Amino acid sequence: MRLRHLLSWLPFERFRNPPPVIAVVPLHGVIGRVGALRQGLSLGTLSPTLERAFTIKDAKAVALVVNSPGGSPVQSALIARRIRALAEEHDRPVFAFAEDVAASGGYWLLAAGDEIWADESSIVGSIGVISAGFGFTEALGRLGIERRVHTAGVHKGALDPFRPEQAEEVAHLRRIQADVHESFRQHVRTRRGDRLKGEESELFSGRYWAGRQALDLGLIDGLGDVRTIMREKFGAKVRLRVIGQTRRWWRRSRLPGIGAEQRPGFADLLDRTFAWVEERLMWNQFGL
Repeated sequence: MRLRHLLSWLPFERFRNPPPVIAVVPLHGVIGRVGALRQGLSLGTLSPTLERAFTIKDAKAVALVVNSPGGSPVQSALIARRIRALAEEHDRPVFAFAEDVAASGGYWLLAAGDEIWADESSIVGSIGVISAGFGFTEALGRLGIERRVHTAGVHKGALDPFRPEQAEEVAHLRRIQADVHESFRQHVRTRRGDRLKGEESELFSGRYWAGRQALDLGLIDGLGDVRTIMREKFGAKVRLRVIGQTRRWWRRSRLPGIGAEQRPGFADLLDRTFAWVEERLMWNQFGL
């Protein structure tokens, strides 16, 4: 008995009874491509990270930490679908946590969790679809510029910002939006089920709410952060192992021509500027 008691104090004892491990996957940023050069969250960039998170030996669960104003509905659906497929394949529960914002596509990702948590000040929801742009129908005339566009296909130049909107083209866009919106709604219905407490006309109106309101509407299951909730569920000794995206060695390399930083040209700078503005506008609509 004394020997067993002594062995329990030795360092290798913790290898016999290791603390529970939770794989934490940060999902931060805009979803999809922003501009021609910047790639946000996508299945292509996240797939290796997700595979690693769900295949950690003896991990008790996977925790998603979402901080995203949304973006591409296609990439949102692909990422969420892969998360659910891996969860079922490896029989791992998924806990999702909203940080500053998990809205639009960000909520699409959040809903991939078996349980959803948020801070009381987190922005959650915005279950809708938006297409935005500008119209320059009078600008060209004032500048004395003639626009020349030649197409094969009656609707190939639909919604050209340099000519007046056509009712038929707008109606077609709305039909596409309705299809995407229904896919989003069906995802939320499937994942949340009878936990949803609000009317669909309100829940799926595109509005967003703070954490407490989202809890009242059944969009989340509780208020809390990843460390606090994981300690409550798995004990004070739980280890949170963050699984981040890795960069290939040639992308890290400083050798000329192999991942080295190049001085951007004017076109690159212009694209990056527009991408930055576009990204900031997405965050700004939620006051961030």
